Amino acid sequence: MPTGFPIDKFHFMSNSVLEGLPKEELEYLESKMVIHKYKRGQNIFVEGTVPNGIYFLKKGKVKKYKADQEGKEQIIYVCNAGELLGYPALLCEEPYSDSAAALEESLVGFIPKNFFLKILDQSAVLSKKLLINLSHEFGVLVNSIAAFAHKSVRERLALSLLILKDKYRKQGNENKPVEIILPREDLASIVGIAVETLVRLLHNFKDEGLIETEGRKIRILDAKKLVKVANFY
Repeated sequence: MPTGFPIDKFHFMSNSVLEGLPKEELEYLESKMVIHKYKRGQNIFVEGTVPNGIYFLKKGKVKKYKADQEGKEQIIYVCNAGELLGYPALLCEEPYSDSAAALEESLVGFIPKNFFLKILDQSAVLSKKLLINLSHEFGVLVNSIAAFAHKSVRERLALSLLILKDKYRKQGNENKPVEIILPREDLASIVGIAVETLVRLLHNFKDEGLIETEGRKIRILDAKKLVKVANFY
């Protein structure tokens, strides 16, 4: 159901990078892909380490985050199945600028650096797609910083729930409330607030009929009102 919220401004488009590649190029990359299973909380790569390939999220959800010296996390993005991870650092030949860890049990394909760069050198299609996507990702990060910079904690929570709503939406269930299954610590990290503050705000949102909760689940009941609370038009 349309809500008037410009969700594309807050989502990467890396799920489109491998789509539309010539068949032989896609088959080559798939043949070199090694699948690994990650448990919830397990790191896929860590900030400051040197990339030796790229990652393709086949199933599950992954958080991209930065941690301070005390280990406190700030989640900067949530990846869905179909998205690529780790390729900007590989292309820049720099260490990872953030870390990535599974938010739930996930299947992740790894393509070693030499195989990926071989196709990149040969493929004008892949080069163009990566350039477009890198530009879009920069815009997404700018939009996120700008949107969160001057908003109240209540507005930031509403905005975060709207973004996550699209991440957890299931095809074919558009008429059912979206269930966001996320530990409170991770949601607080996304919003940038203390867990205690998050719990209080969620209780307020429940009283207002915006959401309902069950354990770690948060069901979005009224997305249109959340857009108003987020003060985003």
